[in-house]
Amino acid sequence: MMTERLDATFAALADPTRRAILARLARDGEATVTELAAPFAMSQPAVSKHLKVLERAGLVTRGRNGRRRPCRLDPRPLQEVTDWLAEYRRFWEERYRALDALLDELQDPEGG
Repeated sequence: MMTERLDATFAALADPTRRAILARLARDGEATVTELAAPFAMSQPAVSKHLKVLERAGLVTRGRNGRRRPCRLDPRPLQEVTDWLAEYRRFWEERYRALDALLDELQDPEGG
């Protein structure tokens, strides 16, 4: 299950338009499809297709406020990506510590 969600999240994040939509929702809190489509040189149906990808990945939810259907960012899948990437961060931190130790040893081979 976690792998499927990660796949969907990374697939959604692979597109710059979808990342821009998420950035807008993170900054502004919520927006309608019309508001989200305004800065892009594409049709509202095209933006709606991007939103469907983001919704399938769990990154966006839509509410209802009268006639308005605002979209909101759901950050939970991004936390899962961050948790997944933390394993690789630890890997690189260990490598950098080993490199630091080697460089220290090369600068002072007698250890003093």
